[in-house]
Amino acid sequence: MKSWWIYWRTALKSDDICISGLLLKDEPMSRHTSLKVGGAAAVYAMPADQNDLLQLMEQLAAQQIPWLVIGKGYNLLVQDGGFKGAIISLEKLDKVELSDKNMLLAEAGAENLAVVRFAQSYGLGGISFISGIPGSMGGAVKMNAGAYGQSLLQHAVTVTLLENGVVREYDMAELDYGYRYFNLPADSLILTAKLKLVPVEPAIVEQEIQKDKELRQQKHCVGYPCAGSFFKNPPQQAAWKLIDAAGMRGARHGGAMVSELHSNFIVNSGNATAKDILELADKVKQAVLATSGVLLEEEVQVVGVES
Repeated sequence: MKSWWIYWRTALKSDDICISGLLLKDEPMSRHTSLKVGGAAAVYAMPADQNDLLQLMEQLAAQQIPWLVIGKGYNLLVQDGGFKGAIISLEKLDKVELSDKNMLLAEAGAENLAVVRFAQSYGLGGISFISGIPGSMGGAVKMNAGAYGQSLLQHAVTVTLLENGVVREYDMAELDYGYRYFNLPADSLILTAKLKLVPVEPAIVEQEIQKDKELRQQKHCVGYPCAGSFFKNPPQQAAWKLIDAAGMRGARHGGAMVSELHSNFIVNSGNATAKDILELADKVKQAVLATSGVLLEEEVQVVGVES
């Protein structure tokens, strides 16, 4: 397999990196995020497999280069000044397999729908609610993705992490997680998740998938690049209702807009910058705080530096 290498001199104090997968220098993150905004990553790496990832992480650690792992680029906003380190895509780490009875093991790069479909082919279900959530398992685990009163980590038995070069499998009782969050140990990344499923007729799973698809098309097909729900729902409340009550549906700032269809979506209506989106988000937060006394918290992960 061809090895990709890169050599550059920057403030990162880096010499070289070599992996079997894809490796790019100064790669615009607008090409790799659903919002279609963001400055360049000093390095954009896509390891070919888990061994390639381990080698990459060793090199980054040896050269003290900061890193960030992404999946499909959903739920992510990279600021206009870019990321002064390595952005790592786990897109190629996408294996899904049965481990034990009613147990499924999925790598972080496996797409959510592909995992549901794999389980369906073996007469298993219980996680159809993630079928319409765009992205991959690593992101779904990290955000404890969910819908309709369920969340992914309710179905997890173990999560395997890479921590400082060491692969370790954790039982869920050892980990801190809750509504829309998973408190990862420092300097760790998600490799796999083992899920406990239940027997479900494939036809029933198909009905659940199609129902979820229809609902999301009705509510979430906003017609512009977006990152999904921008704010978390406060306890016992819906963020979109608070935003509506603050009169912010349809509000604009530069190329950013609060969606007319779903007011918890901030979209790139054309040529938006990350700064446009962040400044509009702040206006939304201040308006909601003034009208409802609630300070919204971002669900979208914001990384990088200002331009």
